[in-house]
Amino acid sequence: MSKTIIATPNAPRAIGPYSQAVAHGRTVYLSGQIALDPGSMEMVAGDCRVQSEQVFRNLAAVTAAAGGSLANIVKINIYLTDLGAFPVVNEVMANWFQAPYPARATVGVAALPRGALVEVDAVLVLDA
Repeated sequence: MSKTIIATPNAPRAIGPYSQAVAHGRTVYLSGQIALDPGSMEMVAGDCRVQSEQVFRNLAAVTAAAGGSLANIVKINIYLTDLGAFPVVNEVMANWFQAPYPARATVGVAALPRGALVEVDAVLVLDA
């Protein structure tokens, strides 16, 4: 299997044994992003809205490093420690994406790394 590792200093470096993203052909699998500032590797201070904005900034940086953009994302998984934040994440996501929107799942979880409130992973397909 031929795979290409995607890495950029414009998104947080991996905090475990994984890559920011892996491409196989035109499909790119993005690892989950939490609200880490890529420069300091510290969580951004703030509520779910603030954290969600940072998460989508991080995802945008990785998609750019892969040669695409958020518009190339076909599937997103969102993990929330409080499903009550669902409307807030929807608002933030609507600022980063335009129709047609990617497929999506949102899952409530007990906890996320570094005390994050939200984590998002995605799959994108690059244009030919």
